[in-house]
Amino acid sequence: MLGGISIWQLLIVLAIVILLFGTKKLRSLGGDLGSAIKSFKDSVQDGKDDIDKEKNDAIQHHDAHDDISQKSDNKDKTSH
Repeated sequence: MLGGISIWQLLIVLAIVILLFGTKKLRSLGGDLGSAIKSFKDSVQDGKDDIDKEKNDAIQHHDAHDDISQKSDNKDKTSH
């Protein structure tokens, strides 16, 4: 039992939906839903890829800044 709904009640609702919309319309809706889910997953993956790229760029920028700072410190120490 699903919260007081029996399998028979679900089957009756399913039969009514099929009668109202027809199988062709339901297949079309299923395909549209599948396309929407796939598009959403692709967008999420693209967003993750963008975040990873930005993190890598920030790390490289930080490392380059540290290298310049260290070279500057070493130059100051040797000039004194």
